[in-house]
Amino acid sequence: MSELNLPNRSSRNRWLAIAGVVLLAGALAWWLWPADESASQQGAARGPGSGSLSGPGGRPGGPGGFRGMGMGGPVPVRLATAALGEFPVELKALGTVTAYNAVNVLPRVDGQLAKVLFEEGQLVKAGQVLAQIDPRPYRAALDKAEGDLQERRAELKNAELDLKRYQGLYAEDSIAKQTLDSQQSTVEQLRGGLKSLEAAVAEARLNLDFTEIKAPITGRLGLRQVDAGNLVTSGNATPLVTITQTTPITVSFTLPEAELPALLARHRTGESLRVEAWDRGERQRLAEGVLASLDNQIDTTTGTVKLKARFENADERLFPNQFVNVRLLLETRREALLLPAAAVQFGSSGTFVYVVDADNKVKVRQVAVTASNGEQSLIGAGLQVGEQVVLEGTDRLREGSTVEVVEGAFKEATPPVAPASGSNPRGERPADAAPARKPAA
Repeated sequence: MSELNLPNRSSRNRWLAIAGVVLLAGALAWWLWPADESASQQGAARGPGSGSLSGPGGRPGGPGGFRGMGMGGPVPVRLATAALGEFPVELKALGTVTAYNAVNVLPRVDGQLAKVLFEEGQLVKAGQVLAQIDPRPYRAALDKAEGDLQERRAELKNAELDLKRYQGLYAEDSIAKQTLDSQQSTVEQLRGGLKSLEAAVAEARLNLDFTEIKAPITGRLGLRQVDAGNLVTSGNATPLVTITQTTPITVSFTLPEAELPALLARHRTGESLRVEAWDRGERQRLAEGVLASLDNQIDTTTGTVKLKARFENADERLFPNQFVNVRLLLETRREALLLPAAAVQFGSSGTFVYVVDADNKVKVRQVAVTASNGEQSLIGAGLQVGEQVVLEGTDRLREGSTVEVVEGAFKEATPPVAPASGSNPRGERPADAAPARKPAA
């Protein structure tokens, strides 16, 4: 009995599976059918060649593609004119401001710091007294050394008188030669001791002078590190204060070795190369100076060479260890063909511009850009003086496109979209329509 029912049950399962697949396919078709129908209605409303951003296969510029948008009317653009002018060829780098001289003020003798005679941040001159160590022990040492010296001078004077008498007695043959020689040695010994005591007096006087801590250079003081009343020693690693010379001041920076030949050609002629220091955002020029020196070797790890520029810094706008942007003026090109940097476009075949002719049609022109500073580009070839190129509105341009020159605030026009018959009666943009593209800056 069970063997006879087995084929019928298998056939029934097969038909149920087929019915399930048919129902699934019908549901999928019903789900997708309204979107396709809406797209077909919108395509019919736009007409051939003017509605979608992409043609068959999704490629711009085909029937109904990007080119169709430009064909609906002239493209609004803003123009720039190629003109002659001066173009500064600059080498840019990152630099660090360094003090022309920097000194850590340390005590040269031991003792108690009695007085601090400066204010933090004060501008001091070389030789100005900054602090004083208790001088009493060193004054006493000087008095003792001077006393020893005076005693030795008296001994030497007495020995010299005895020597003079011995010489007279020896001339009369009253004393032996040995006695005269012994007295001569005594005098020479006292003279040597006298020099040692004179040196001791000079050392004691120098130590007494060192109790007054003086500024070794002219510059600006930093923060005080040791307060009055503390014991200080000549071997202490902590300075009392630091002095940095900020007028003049220097800026250290590096340049790639590839830029070194052109720089050396100008530097070795003895010409002063101008260097400018700009703030971190390159919005404000802080100071102007000259190139002072170059390092004698290239750093093999970075492939750069170190340079140092000198700034007078009379207004002290440059501060030690400050980060700056450096612009080294290599040369100034006269009668150079200049163009705004935003007008130069970049493609797979190189740099190019859109040249506008007398009929307001654009032509793609390959150009050679010799140098650029971010605002202007130096054109080496490909353009003539007075030719007009597109500055803004390049996104929708192709070879032969017609343009409309606009003035004032630039705003790219959006092509109108015709509503489909019986749908979207208020002219609202369909949900699948692409937004208008913004012009390139």
